[in-house]
Amino acid sequence: MPAEVVSADAMQVYAGLPILTNRSPHPERLVGIFPLSHIASVGEYAPLAHASIDEILAAGKTPLVVGGTGLYFRAALAELGLPPAPASGERERWERLYDKDGAAAAHARLAKLDPDAAARIHANDRRRVVRALELAEAGHSLAPRRESLFGGAWRHPTLVVGLDVPKPELERRIAERTQRMFDAGVEEEVRGALIAEPSVTATKVIGLHEVATLPREEAMEALATRTRRYAAYQQKWMRRLEGLVMVAADRPPEETAAEIVALARTREHLPRP
Repeated sequence: MPAEVVSADAMQVYAGLPILTNRSPHPERLVGIFPLSHIASVGEYAPLAHASIDEILAAGKTPLVVGGTGLYFRAALAELGLPPAPASGERERWERLYDKDGAAAAHARLAKLDPDAAARIHANDRRRVVRALELAEAGHSLAPRRESLFGGAWRHPTLVVGLDVPKPELERRIAERTQRMFDAGVEEEVRGALIAEPSVTATKVIGLHEVATLPREEAMEALATRTRRYAAYQQKWMRRLEGLVMVAADRPPEETAAEIVALARTREHLPRP
């Protein structure tokens, strides 16, 4: 099948952590495009993803959007009408207010400006409260529009497939992957990444803090635990996508791939051979 892969992983956009972010050895678009010092955002990612998808389609190929990060995945496929980036200095001003007045006061202020956003955000979630406040003051809202986030209003005809892996098998794969990361030198990679002074966004890579601060065995367990929790979160948001087709993935990958291609051809998303 003539195709190209477009990554929808919010952490694989960074160069410098290929092992920790589990970067594929195969070519993918939108991988390693920013230095670790860069503050990446879905608003910056979305137009890059749209351009990549459109270029692949124009070349007569099939774009395979894979991920990853829920919001990035949806932003690649749809026009989400994402809120703008904050004006210079605005985020810092709201952060100072949050720290000075306290979480409860900042959240109460948000409740007055944007009740819908306040209802979705916990007062102790400093990053999201601050973002919601800066958006509310600019006349926007952090509260997602469900129809654009999950409703399947994609830019192009799209087949959305979820890979279904039973929990015991998923946990086994996560443990194996964690071991491979350490065998491949993830500790040295993390030391080098920290020298580059990663941005606040880049420091959210799962395992960065654990690998940097814990003894090897403890870091391995902490990384595997966080990955299991994130996998459970991924499964939860994925199943909310309209039109999702679940495909068994606890079998040889070529069998899973063959079923996905057959589904796509049935729906006329792909050319027949």
